[in-house]
Amino acid sequence: MSKPKFFTILHSDLSSAARRGILHLPHGDVSTPVFMPVGTRATVKAVGKDTLEEIGFEIILANTYHLYLRPGVETVEQAGGLHGFSGWRHNFLTDSGGFQVFSLSDLRKISPEGVSFRSHIDGSAHLFTPEKVAGLQARFNSDIQMQLDVCTAHGVGRDEAVRALEITGQWARRAKAAWEEKRDGGYRGLFFPITQGNFFKDLREQSAALVSALDTPGVAIGGLSVGEPPEVFAEMLAHSAPLLPREKPRYVMGIGTPDFILEAISNGIDMFDCVLPTRNARNGSYLTHDGPLSIKREEFARDFSPVDRECGCRVCRDYSRAYLRHLFKEQEILSAMLASYHNLYFLHHLVLEARGAIMENRFADFKTAFLRRIRG
Repeated sequence: MSKPKFFTILHSDLSSAARRGILHLPHGDVSTPVFMPVGTRATVKAVGKDTLEEIGFEIILANTYHLYLRPGVETVEQAGGLHGFSGWRHNFLTDSGGFQVFSLSDLRKISPEGVSFRSHIDGSAHLFTPEKVAGLQARFNSDIQMQLDVCTAHGVGRDEAVRALEITGQWARRAKAAWEEKRDGGYRGLFFPITQGNFFKDLREQSAALVSALDTPGVAIGGLSVGEPPEVFAEMLAHSAPLLPREKPRYVMGIGTPDFILEAISNGIDMFDCVLPTRNARNGSYLTHDGPLSIKREEFARDFSPVDRECGCRVCRDYSRAYLRHLFKEQEILSAMLASYHNLYFLHHLVLEARGAIMENRFADFKTAFLRRIRG
């Protein structure tokens, strides 16, 4: 019996390692490369599901750690999983919560068994194991579930990186076994293990070999965009991506700026996500073809032009910089809504342009021209 096909490569760019593809997921196909908005608590902040659909998104993220703590897996499960609970008809990828545990270093303890931690909400004690996290994501009915992993910061020593890599590898095997058990029970979601290794190339090679041998539907590169300089990110990504199976979808976790996105695509990465587009939007920062624009600046008080004349989104069509600045200065809720819409539209349109450039074998030129302009 042949294995189900989870990913189809439509075209590989002749000017780079970029490729165009389709992910085949339980709640519909997803075109790649794809930027995935982050909806940590089953909602993208300040953006409704109909708006996300209007922009053209086919997959969003949710976070196991936060949803496990509140409202709880039972509530989500009773509502019909994340799709029934939120009303989002398309796909969900769920992060395991590993990064959240990593960021709560004063509240957690890592052992080969799993991660024991205290809730940031009420201080209650909990234990995440690879098996438990896989089970939670299956109960959420996630379309893509991620393994529990150990992420390390830029600058840690080799001994700490080795220990994290060893535990992450053990957990990948255990998580895969738990996922396969859920699949045997009728769960249809996919499972992606995560490579680690910090910024040591030989450790990255070891991790890539391990996850490749697991032969899962897709693979993820973790532990990048954790505070390292852009040139270090680019170097490690260029080293890591070719180590992974070409026929599998590749996901780099936690990147959401145009330069990092284009760098990822040029290295054959298919999926990426980040909270920055909406987080920065709430702080009055708009993405434009000429680089980030801070709407709070005094010079925009009587500027009645759009945020970006080349952007086709309804914010740029219908609102001026002066009005958007007014909303931000008055702390109106609409400010966050409009800025978030624009930033998500901008990144989605960037990816659409990248897909077109790949199909025409001109992605390298497209990337160079786009980055030259936004960097001034």
